[in-house]
Amino acid sequence: MNVAEKIKPFLLVEHDSGNVSVILNVGTYKAEIFQSRADEGFEGNGYDWGSVAAVFLEERMPHLVDIVRFDSEADMFCAYSDKKEAIESFMMGFKDACEDDVVIRDLLSRAELD
Repeated sequence: MNVAEKIKPFLLVEHDSGNVSVILNVGTYKAEIFQSRADEGFEGNGYDWGSVAAVFLEERMPHLVDIVRFDSEADMFCAYSDKKEAIESFMMGFKDACEDDVVIRDLLSRAELD
């Protein structure tokens, strides 16, 4: 199974410029985790996903902090880099974290509203 398959429903997009992006159209995948902080304003939108991903990146993959960037919108999470290996490594780890309910809720507990 390749990286693109392993990180679904996140989508890996390679650009002609050499940059690589990962996107997620928000609203269905893991929507229930954001309910635990809905009273604080978390909705599960792209900005919320970006906040959770930033906590993951800073805590679990600090060596990629200056390489992986975020450019999320209200309806879409987006991470990107000009280094394909870095974005793939980040997304493999982040997807594993998303699939572990305890880990993703722990990350969310430290995420800040954007």
